Amino acid sequence: MLDKNVELDGKTILVTGSPGFIGANLVMRLLNDMDAGRIISLDAITDYYDPQLKMHRLEKINEKAAQSNTEHIFMKGDIADKTLVDHVFETYHPAVVVNLAAQAGVRYSIDHPESYISSNIIGFFNILEACRNSSSKYDGGVEHLVYASSSSVYGGNKKVPFSTEDKVDHPVSLYAATKKSDELIAHSYAKLFNIPCTGLRFFTVYGPAGRPDMFYYSATDKLVRGETIQIFNYGNCRRDFTYIDDIVEGIVRVMRSAPERANGEDGLPEPPYRLYNIGGGTPENLLDFISVLQEELVQAGILPATYDFEAHRKLVGMQPGDVPVTYADSSALEKDFDFRPQINIRTGLRNFAEWYKAYYKAE
Repeated sequence: MLDKNVELDGKTILVTGSPGFIGANLVMRLLNDMDAGRIISLDAITDYYDPQLKMHRLEKINEKAAQSNTEHIFMKGDIADKTLVDHVFETYHPAVVVNLAAQAGVRYSIDHPESYISSNIIGFFNILEACRNSSSKYDGGVEHLVYASSSSVYGGNKKVPFSTEDKVDHPVSLYAATKKSDELIAHSYAKLFNIPCTGLRFFTVYGPAGRPDMFYYSATDKLVRGETIQIFNYGNCRRDFTYIDDIVEGIVRVMRSAPERANGEDGLPEPPYRLYNIGGGTPENLLDFISVLQEELVQAGILPATYDFEAHRKLVGMQPGDVPVTYADSSALEKDFDFRPQINIRTGLRNFAEWYKAYYKAE
């Protein structure tokens, strides 16, 4: 177990990518846990998917903030805007930064590469630069930078489970390439400027109010409309689905334990840098996952028990940029933080189905 060397209470924490899916849930968790301090949310609220869903999450954040002793400030803006990022750091002096803002999605990167370079490369560079300059601009500077990577960096690796010790030099999508680039750039900044950095490779995150482009959500939308869902690689896919609460629990534990600064034999800083997988370690067959989803949609009353699911399913080949399996080796996370994702797909999909019914009924 690593020592907790970063106190969150009373600190200013910057979370980029809120009110995105993971960001919103992280902010609400922090508002619930912290007795004092301030959380700055920064997000561009792009139209990559329905902005109304992001506003729904922001409303939930504001409801939580109204009941919390911790201040919450939301700022709309793009991390690719260096002037804005510098302004946020110079005005609010964050001690902990969690960079979740990114252009997500494997398939979208095929036709919209510029979005990935702008957000995932330029935007992350701006965050790193602001962290680098923080110690000279305010007392203490940034104590810990935690940033989102992705299981997509493993590409077509045949060895499973995927370990952070594996080589990941052959990305199969631009999205994956930008995330691997983030890891390399963060490592260089940790080495050159002694910035404590921790990267997190997330594995297929799902749950209530999730991203509509993710399979479980888009499949539900199509089934509700009576459309056919496509099941890629003829159903021969396995995914390490990770429920949102497990992801957030992992992030919070990591935030509290920054890599220690230390000098090597040459007198220069050893990079205070770590990298972890966050995944359940129990990959699910896609067809089994779909069966559970269908059962929970019926249980929640979203679809009738007589719904002909077979008539609305089509097995198709693999898509460009996709991979047949994701499978996390999270042993390092378990060793350092005594934590491993626990929530099973039955519970997770039930929570999603109940939220979906309530949200769209209200809409």
